[in-house]
Amino acid sequence: MKKLSCALALAGTFMTGNALAWGTDGHRAVGAIADQLLKGSAAQAHVAALLLPGETLESIANWPDCVKGTYCGPQTPEMLAYVAQNPRHSEYHYTDIAFQNAHYRDGAVGSADNDIVQTLKQAILVLQGKSDATSNPHQFTPRQALILLTHMVGDIHQPLHVGAAYLAKDGHFVVPETQAQIDGMAIFDARGGNNLLLDDARITALSEAVIPAALPVQEAAPKPAAYPQSPTRPLHSYWDSTVVDYAMRRLSTRTPRQFAQTVIAGQPEVPGNSGEPSTWPYQWADVSLAASKIAYAGVVAGPATQQTSRKGEPYYVWSLSVPDDYPVPSSALAKTQLINGGYHLAAVLQAIWP
Repeated sequence: MKKLSCALALAGTFMTGNALAWGTDGHRAVGAIADQLLKGSAAQAHVAALLLPGETLESIANWPDCVKGTYCGPQTPEMLAYVAQNPRHSEYHYTDIAFQNAHYRDGAVGSADNDIVQTLKQAILVLQGKSDATSNPHQFTPRQALILLTHMVGDIHQPLHVGAAYLAKDGHFVVPETQAQIDGMAIFDARGGNNLLLDDARITALSEAVIPAALPVQEAAPKPAAYPQSPTRPLHSYWDSTVVDYAMRRLSTRTPRQFAQTVIAGQPEVPGNSGEPSTWPYQWADVSLAASKIAYAGVVAGPATQQTSRKGEPYYVWSLSVPDDYPVPSSALAKTQLINGGYHLAAVLQAIWP
């Protein structure tokens, strides 16, 4: 599971830097792509009516992560009200379908009533004007639905937020047939890849050999938050932010808006959606499951090692080895999924407001 509580528990041993899907730049890139694709459309006018002056899809894309703490700044009254109304909001961001599977299905092992597919479906229905107890059990407002849609479309295209890894103690990846089998004794949930650890020095050395150096940072640009150095990096953290940085560097772009402009100019091919828009999250989840197979291609886990959280609770981690060229296919996949996310966000908004 990709819960914030899990990330905090793991902080007793290491700092992930960012336990949130795509990180700030990735989510802003998805929003920036949609902003540009919607210019001049009816959907843009409807979006603007729900946003505050000066807000864009890019600027509100990280809101559902910001409500998890104060790292984006003090909580606003709007954020506090949302959290109070949605005590399980951290569960809206992911689902845990074994990455070996091809499809997301309601009731499947790893799915949940509050998972990302169900949350996206509800947000779309609300924006379509359907807000009864069945279609909107969380009582999302239209503005909340738009904010959640913007963010969660990004989340569902992050491969590890859909395709989950389950392991035996010896490190073999397994597919549980029932939820009860995930017992922490024979089959373990890798918690979105947070319990799968990369050798930080090795992955950095691999990337330096195949990924262009970062562009010079503008003096006025804010400095990223500093975290204690750790010899390991959770696979989830790598997919949150590291591959986004690599993808942007490979395009010689520095900001999410520059990334959006560059990829749109390339006229990318993006998987289409069919049927009723509220069913599209199922299609996006399937695309992400296919992507998660690439994310785990060639990844090998060693035997489990027991760790202890700050609360004194035991848990297991697995050291990973990855192919020598892993930064190349992973950053290429991140670029593809960010593009898919931005285009799918624009497409669903245009389907809601043609």
